[in-house]
Amino acid sequence: MLSRRNIRVKVMQALYALNRDEELTIAQALRAYEISTENSFVLYLFNIYTLLQICRFAKVDAQKRHAKYLPSEEDLKFTDKFYTNALIQSLVKHIQLQKKIKDLHFETRMDQDLIRKMYKDFSNEEVYRAYIQKEVNAEEDHVDILHELYRFIRRSEVFNEMVEDLYATWEDDKSLVVGAVKKTLKALPAASDFLEEYQVQSETYQFGIQLLNRTAQDDTKIQEIFEPTLKNWDVERLALIDTILIKMAIAEFLYFKSIPTKVTLNEYVEVSKQYSTAKSKDFINGILDKVMKQLQEDGLIKKEGRGLLD
Repeated sequence: MLSRRNIRVKVMQALYALNRDEELTIAQALRAYEISTENSFVLYLFNIYTLLQICRFAKVDAQKRHAKYLPSEEDLKFTDKFYTNALIQSLVKHIQLQKKIKDLHFETRMDQDLIRKMYKDFSNEEVYRAYIQKEVNAEEDHVDILHELYRFIRRSEVFNEMVEDLYATWEDDKSLVVGAVKKTLKALPAASDFLEEYQVQSETYQFGIQLLNRTAQDDTKIQEIFEPTLKNWDVERLALIDTILIKMAIAEFLYFKSIPTKVTLNEYVEVSKQYSTAKSKDFINGILDKVMKQLQEDGLIKKEGRGLLD
């Protein structure tokens, strides 16, 4: 689920904290990075859990409707298929998924009153009423209603506030998690090994560990490399985020033999567009281009594979 760009952002955030807090150690920054990467998958699971909990209230709703002393025709026709359909049940009965959810104790973090309200609000949506009133639903109908529910969930201000209070990385990870959940829903019923795709891969995780270590440990050396390219600029006047991104990119130039130099340059320019000032992308692009060419002239960039220096 996590790409190298996502990892670069998490490393940048850990290095930012390391630079802002003099008492913070590299070991603590590494731990912060570890938690951040773990939280991406936890957030994915929490979103799936929320969706399942809302669907579960259809069963409660059906029981209440059928237990009425004078149920209406609508009450009598109401079914709990929103929860009992095969697609949702493939998640409800997924042993590995349910074990992870249990181990994370989501039930202690989730406000059941909020879930009840979200179900009630969604059940008043026309798209839900049409789904319930349809006597026979094709698999496509179940997929569509789950996508509609998840759209409703992720647009809920109360839900977003709750998740942000629980997980500080939600704002950064939201688009990533939303994409993963939508992909999961589209692929239902769930395969036995579907979770593997969404857990951080060891190689990707280790890339971040090495990048953080190299950038932090070789900070002085890296700064000496790019300072001459600043000309009349004082390094102390640079935005901290810009400085960190430049240092990370130089660490990649020097120590990551399989990553093409142009890929590194372009990646940090893209990250700067989201996390720094409007002019930062041009500044960072210019500095890194100069540094890259100088390092190549000095024979300090050693890449493995054809075309990696391009």
